[in-house]
Amino acid sequence: MANATMGAEPEGRGGLGTVRNAVRLLELLGEGPAYQQLSDLAERSGMSLPTVHRLLRSLVLADLAVQDPQSSRYGLGPELTRLAGHYLARLPLLGALGPYLSPLHEELSTTLYVMTLVHGEVVYIDRVDGPSAGPYRDTHRVHPALSTAGGRLLAARADDLAWQQAMSLTDELDQAEAARSRSDWASAPWLAVAPLDPTLNTEVAVPVIDGRGNAVAALSAAVPDPDAAENKAVAASLSRAARAAGRTLSHV
Repeated sequence: MANATMGAEPEGRGGLGTVRNAVRLLELLGEGPAYQQLSDLAERSGMSLPTVHRLLRSLVLADLAVQDPQSSRYGLGPELTRLAGHYLARLPLLGALGPYLSPLHEELSTTLYVMTLVHGEVVYIDRVDGPSAGPYRDTHRVHPALSTAGGRLLAARADDLAWQQAMSLTDELDQAEAARSRSDWASAPWLAVAPLDPTLNTEVAVPVIDGRGNAVAALSAAVPDPDAAENKAVAASLSRAARAAGRTLSHV
């Protein structure tokens, strides 16, 4: 389902509308197939064909988008990877968690993940692979928040706008369950969720709370079974690391 947080805006607003429309196109390029047609982007964005074409040309010149020379379709560009790398390198959260991930990995001997909530989705921003990561290695992961343990913890604790963004990315049946469960997820010290995708791990997740009481991330570990009795001990270990990192974030 498309992210509906940002629609097309008139461009005659001192450049603000142009920037927002360009960002909207980048969001659309991040959804669906890797390369998309100009006409489809115009229809989905609500912008005119000439406007979309002009914005895409600017994005291509900045390497924020690319155009396939054979199909003439557009996709996300490599400059986004460089900017993301700079962003993550400066992110206090990863610096706060860093000292605790290796000892935690040695203790649990499984894959660890760090994720944040962005526009209704969880973005996995760091990971430490366990001794047996399985045949599938998904290095870059973005999933609807409510489909993951960490995403449920973060979305339920977020404000109503962020919660609605997460709700918009799931179907009606899951929305009804999520609405009933929000208060439980918001107060839960940990959750375990088995994903529908069989190539993904079941995860036990805990929130990382900063000094202001905000859930700024989730820390999770891959486990075999969402209902295993051992998951409580895994969650306890994750929570110790999350609390230690949260105390560090209090001083950032």
